Amino acid sequence: MTYFTSDLHIGHENIIRFCARPFSSLEEMDSTLIANWNSRVKERDDIYILGDMFYRKNEGVEEVLRKLKGKKHLIIGNHDYSWMKKIEIGKYFVEVESLLVLKEEGRVMTLCHYPIMSWPHMYHGSYCIFGHIHNSANNDDYWPLIEKNPYMLNAGVDVNGFYPVTFAELKRNNEEYKRKAGESGDSTIV
Repeated sequence: MTYFTSDLHIGHENIIRFCARPFSSLEEMDSTLIANWNSRVKERDDIYILGDMFYRKNEGVEEVLRKLKGKKHLIIGNHDYSWMKKIEIGKYFVEVESLLVLKEEGRVMTLCHYPIMSWPHMYHGSYCIFGHIHNSANNDDYWPLIEKNPYMLNAGVDVNGFYPVTFAELKRNNEEYKRKAGESGDSTIV
C-alpha cells in the first residue's frame, strides 16, 4: 500500500492555533499524529511525506522516526532542513528528494512540497501532489488554480483528517476540501 502525508509539523505548538487544529496541546497533537500514522501504515507500506515533518525540532526526532512505521520517502519542505542536519538521514528514509515523479497503478504523480504551476505530463492526466498550504484557501495568487484543477491534490494532514491517506482518499478529501472552500469563502477550511 502507498500513503501520502504532509505538514505534520511535529513539535510545533503554534500550528494548533494557526491552522485551527483540534488539539488542546502539543503533546496531544504529536501523539495523535504518530498514533494515526501507525494505525494505517504497516512496515511494508511506502509513505511519501511531502515536507515539513518536524518544525524546529532538535531533540527527539530520531525517537519519533523510529516509532513511525513504513518505508519513508521524504520530499523536502521549507521546515525540514534544520532537523535533517542533525540525524543520519539515510537511516530513516528510502529516499530524500526536492521533487519526485512517481509512476504507480497507471498514474503519473509529481510530488513536491509546494504547489507548482506546471509539472510533467500535466496535460495528459498526471497529478501534482503537494503540501505547504495546510488548509488555507485564501491566497488569490494560487488558490483559484488549485481549486479548479482536479489534478492538484493537497496531501497536508489538515485536509486529510490528520492521517496518512491512499491516493483514492487523497482525491476524495481534496474534492470535499475544494467544495467547502468554494461554498464558504473561508480562508481556513477545517
